[in-house]
Amino acid sequence: MRVTLEFEMLDIPGQLISVLEPIAKNGGNIISIIHSRDRFTPTKRVPVRVTFEIDETRLNDVIEELKNRNVTIVRFGEQRMLEKITVLLIGHIVHTDLSDTIDRIDSLGYAEVIDLQLSMPEVNYPSAALITISAIGKDEIEKAIDELKKIGDKKGILVIDPVGE
Repeated sequence: MRVTLEFEMLDIPGQLISVLEPIAKNGGNIISIIHSRDRFTPTKRVPVRVTFEIDETRLNDVIEELKNRNVTIVRFGEQRMLEKITVLLIGHIVHTDLSDTIDRIDSLGYAEVIDLQLSMPEVNYPSAALITISAIGKDEIEKAIDELKKIGDKKGILVIDPVGE
């Protein structure tokens, strides 16, 4: 099963690894981590979202161990990403903050970037990237692609979809 866990942590060294250890120890496979050190919750903690795959019989062990480590779990739930699509991006992808583009898709809540292949011939020339997005359904994948196209329009990046489908 695929699970997304949202929690708050102190902004001190070692905190993120203390959350990831129970996931790994119980056979979880990390899909994505959104660690927003530049933002703080009202309790002055850093918000973090981890998406991982795990055998559903081990999920309670992970949650219990996190509680024992005094991790403040804000939300967790199962997510089944049923659809995926690969699109081609062309433009100054790196110079327009690639991590921002990925974070904006991941923050939609119903879609996430699961693969990225980047080709950058030279620093000052346009680059190309194949980006694969997974979503919980067909409508959501279309909304995610529409959002990516809006982001691309603002950043001067051409979005060509779908690739190889």
